[in-house]
Amino acid sequence: MDFTTGEFVTRISYRHDLLFRIASVTNETATLHGEDIRLAADAPLDDLTHVEDRDLAKRKRKGKEQEESSYRLFRQDYQLMREKREYQASNGYQSNVSYFQLPAKVLHIDGDPSYLRKCIELYNRLGLQVHGVHVREKEMPFEIAGLMERIQPDIIVITGHDAFSSNKGGKGDLRAYRHSKYFAETVRTARQINASLDQLIIFAGACQSHFESLIRAGANFASSPSRINIHALDPVYITAKIAYTPFMDKVGVWDALRNTLTGERGLGGVETRGLLRTGMPYTADNETEENS
Repeated sequence: MDFTTGEFVTRISYRHDLLFRIASVTNETATLHGEDIRLAADAPLDDLTHVEDRDLAKRKRKGKEQEESSYRLFRQDYQLMREKREYQASNGYQSNVSYFQLPAKVLHIDGDPSYLRKCIELYNRLGLQVHGVHVREKEMPFEIAGLMERIQPDIIVITGHDAFSSNKGGKGDLRAYRHSKYFAETVRTARQINASLDQLIIFAGACQSHFESLIRAGANFASSPSRINIHALDPVYITAKIAYTPFMDKVGVWDALRNTLTGERGLGGVETRGLLRTGMPYTADNETEENS
C-alpha cells in the first residue's frame, strides 16, 4: 500500500485510536504527527491504514465538539472575570467611568505549522494579541533570544511535537524523549534574559514531555506530568487564563487547567500572577488622537 506525505492514517497496532498526518516517509517507515494531539511517532508502513472520508469526517466532528465545549467553558469563566473587573473599576457599580485594559503580548513558538494556525485562530477568537512563529523544535534554543528581543512578550508558549520512548530509557532520562531537551534548553535561555516568573510567563512542552525538567528550567506551566498526550489547543487556554487574570490576583494551577481539554494528568505548573492591567478613564478623544 502506498503512503504519501500529508495523508491521514491510523495505526493498526494501537487499534486506530488516534488520527495522524504523515509528515515524511523514509524507506518503509513513516514519521507521523497527531492531527489533534501534539504527538510525534514513527511507524512501519505495514502498520498504517488510510482513513476513509466518512471516518475522517466523524473523527473531526467529534474533535470539534470537544474543542467547542472547552471554548464555552472558558467563555463562562471569562465572563465571570469580566464582571469582577467591571465591579472593581466602577467602585461597586457606583461610578459610570469607562476603563481600558493593557493586554498581554503572547509569543507562540510552534514546531508544527498546522497546529500554529489552529492556535492563532483560537487566540484571535479569544481576543488575545499573539505573534505566532513556526520554528523546528531543535532550532528553538537558538531562535528564542532574537524573538524575545524583537517582540518583547509577556507570555511565551514553547511547543510542537514530543514523545517518550521506553526503549531509549526510563521516564527520568531526557534522552528517551524526542524533543523535551530542546524545549528545556529554550526555557533556560529565556530565563537567562528574564528570570522573573511573574514578569515573563512561560508554557513549555507537548505530548508526553518531561514535565519535571521543563519546570526546573523555569517554565510556569508545562506538560506532561503523567506522560500522556495533550491537545494541540491546551497551551492557548492556559495562556488566556493568565492573560485575562488581573495582575494583582494569582492564578492557581487548577484554575488554569480546568478549561483545558487534557487536564491535570497532562498539564501542570506553579502558582502564577495574572497579567491584565486595567486603567481609567477611557475616552474616545484619546483614541482619536492616537489614530491621527
